[in-house]
Amino acid sequence: MLGNVLAETPGVFHAGELRFLWLNGVLGTGSNGRCGCGADLAACPLWSDVLNAVRPAGRTPAEHAADVVSWQATCRTRHTWRVRNRPAVGRWPETLAATYHAIAAATGARVVVDSSKYASDAALIAHLDGVRPAYVHLVRDPRGVAWSWLRPKDYTGRRGVLNSNWHWIGFNLAAEAVGRAHPETYLRMRYEDLTHDPRAAVARVLELIGSPGAVNPVAADGAVELGDNHTVTGNPNRFARGPTVIREDLGWRSGLPRDKRMLTTVMTFPLLQRYGYLRDM
Repeated sequence: MLGNVLAETPGVFHAGELRFLWLNGVLGTGSNGRCGCGADLAACPLWSDVLNAVRPAGRTPAEHAADVVSWQATCRTRHTWRVRNRPAVGRWPETLAATYHAIAAATGARVVVDSSKYASDAALIAHLDGVRPAYVHLVRDPRGVAWSWLRPKDYTGRRGVLNSNWHWIGFNLAAEAVGRAHPETYLRMRYEDLTHDPRAAVARVLELIGSPGAVNPVAADGAVELGDNHTVTGNPNRFARGPTVIREDLGWRSGLPRDKRMLTTVMTFPLLQRYGYLRDM
């Protein structure tokens, strides 16, 4: 949602979870192969052009997609600390850089928002030629995250509470590692603060990306007019159009069973404290 809101600002394009373009869009083995425009990713004119622009001569789309997915294996969340200090091995770095440039050329965007959620890719961007990174580390209360993962979804799998907690801890520690390496271009923001005052939160992001004078797409009442987009994978809210009010999902407060809530609180306690969630207990 944050990416699509930012995309309502001139010069900003939201790519969605770009990392899954090849797995979902070409190979069709991921969780969702539809573009935000509604078409299959490989059939979408924009992504078709981008995929062709970065595909080497002599490789079929499927062959190149399989290559990319194998290269991505050297740049997962657990590799963030290594990648932060030096680029990942293989050809994923040059492919990612070429893809960003192809998107910019196809859309005319000055800023490409990639919401892939891999801190390793965030760390990698600092090593890419012709790309200036800015990082938004969006944090949500882990009890809300655990509740979200417990509910069945068509577009992704289901995680148990233990699995959700370990991933939440690992993803956030990895994102912090990137932030420590690039404090001048790093912004940590809580989901709860974003939903409480989306206009102010978006203003902070626009300042981070060097567009402080841009017209804020969020109105004073927290509503935004969402247009078409070309996002890869992600939450079904990417298909929303028209006037949209950004509100916090508070379902976990009554829906998350007490034992699972306590387990999550205990497991994530140090980061709960760091991120200011203890007052919400």
